[in-house]
Amino acid sequence: MLPDSTLVGRARQARTKILQMAFGASEGHVPSSLSVVEAIVASYSFFDFDSPGTDIFVLSKGHGCLALYAELFLRGTLSQQELDLLCKRDGMLGGHPDSTKVPGVSASTGSLGHGLPFAAGLAYAMKELQGNASRVFCIIGDGELNEGSNWEALLLASQHQLDNLTVWIDYNGSGDRAISLEPLATKIDSFGCEVREVNGHDYSEIRSAFSATPSGKPTVLVAKSVKGFGVPFMENNPAWHHTVLDLESLERALEELR
Repeated sequence: MLPDSTLVGRARQARTKILQMAFGASEGHVPSSLSVVEAIVASYSFFDFDSPGTDIFVLSKGHGCLALYAELFLRGTLSQQELDLLCKRDGMLGGHPDSTKVPGVSASTGSLGHGLPFAAGLAYAMKELQGNASRVFCIIGDGELNEGSNWEALLLASQHQLDNLTVWIDYNGSGDRAISLEPLATKIDSFGCEVREVNGHDYSEIRSAFSATPSGKPTVLVAKSVKGFGVPFMENNPAWHHTVLDLESLERALEELR
């Protein structure tokens, strides 16, 4: 895994790209994307998603895809021209990731509650049917846990001891306005998973959680995060969930970017 200082710099680059993409397209869920930047940057450093037949990344909360597009751009998988065509008729990048169009995207996601079952199925096939050592890393939003399919997927993963599956719950609290998940870690633990609570924006904690000794169980990282992290006027502000960035707000966001 890259040094923390390098990861911090990369996260800032990713946030800048997210803001620029959203402004250019007049589209995108900006705060939801900012919330998972550290998760995506760190996972691409720790896991091997680039080589065919190795680890697989699944972004279940597909509306946060601007963060994924930014990382794929920084890795050279996507070009600036492709970013400029976000949500345009002639472009490949939509408001949710499409595995049939976008290189580096393993799963078309956006309908909440589908990504984790898909990831659990992949992990099962890799371990039980193919016998390979590849791993699956899946990011889900906390609001997705209102979907029963995610809990069913955790039961399956626990039953089959899918220790090749790591689930990152982006616990930014936005779903608490509907249904409170607390005590979330206790609930996940009761399903037979290895639970680790981390600060979703602290690379030292993320590094420690990723590097912990495997327990023979699926790993679930309950990652406390801030929706809109890095742009103070967007942080934990529901008004910005799917609001178009105009030039004034773009300039302000770039100036405040942490």
